[in-house]
Amino acid sequence: MKKCFFLTVVFGFALTVAAVAQDASAASPVAPQGPGGPRAGMGDGRGLMGTVTEVAADHYIVKTDAGEVYTVHFSANTHILKQTMQRHSEGGDAPSGPQALKAGDIKVGDAVAVVGEVDASAKSVGAVAVVQIDPERAKQMREMQASFGKTWLMGKVTAVDGTKVTVLSNVDHAAHSFVADENTTLRKHHEPITLADLQVGDTVRAEGALKGGVFVAVTISVMGLPPNGAPTLPRDGATLPQPK
Repeated sequence: MKKCFFLTVVFGFALTVAAVAQDASAASPVAPQGPGGPRAGMGDGRGLMGTVTEVAADHYIVKTDAGEVYTVHFSANTHILKQTMQRHSEGGDAPSGPQALKAGDIKVGDAVAVVGEVDASAKSVGAVAVVQIDPERAKQMREMQASFGKTWLMGKVTAVDGTKVTVLSNVDHAAHSFVADENTTLRKHHEPITLADLQVGDTVRAEGALKGGVFVAVTISVMGLPPNGAPTLPRDGATLPQPK
């Protein structure tokens, strides 16, 4: 599968989860009780990915790839989903909209992505959405995560200083910087822009490579809501399923 197509799959998946979280947060906020207390809100939409090691009536135990163990609290308002994939003629898969699951459909050994407020000190998450990921997709996403900071970056812009852009990433909750040069292409909603159009608060995705320890962007894409204000969802996933 071509790299650019796979990036579309991964970020389409991420946008789907983010849209689910936004919908759930606005319509039916989750307030599970856990070590960190009730969930105060989505904040910056943080989350985690890992493998389920224990299933209970109101929580999952999830072990991340870094070996950290989190208690993921859920309620009747939590969206429990499975990201379905559709085979396309060009030989790749693309998200075709989330499928609603019951909490009990998540099993030990499943790979899941969790969206919610992470309490790192208490190792607890108040889940707005829990998404079951098929094993092959989880493997590919982990490979993509391993290349984060090497071939791609994604985050919210915190500073623009000349050709240097600093972002705060939701991938690892840390600050990263990249630079643009005369060969960098910038786009927003598929329209060409310049570096001067980047604003603090924009969410951007940069693809490129490390050169001398500096991430040089080949492409920079501003992500987020399109001009009509509707959330971006992959293909036919515009209607979000409700938890059963």
